[in-house]
Amino acid sequence: MKLLLATGVVLLVVVLYTLGFGKGGLLDLWNMQQDIEAQKIQNERLQNRNRELAGEIVNLQKGTEAIEERARYDLGLIKSGEVFVQIVE
Repeated sequence: MKLLLATGVVLLVVVLYTLGFGKGGLLDLWNMQQDIEAQKIQNERLQNRNRELAGEIVNLQKGTEAIEERARYDLGLIKSGEVFVQIVE
């Protein structure tokens, strides 16, 4: 009887250990859920960036103001007849 009880306890411990820490166990499940949440946050950030870039593409395709603005800020270009003034604090 004691041998049967001891065997049952050992089997129970093995099953619980496998359920908690084995492959596909609760620890793996928790880690996967954390990875999923991190991926959702990254996906949302990238979708927002894609929307911003899509809007910028539309602005660049439809009008010259956006192109002129990019040329001024990114390349430092000025129109003929304009005077560039830089204030150094």
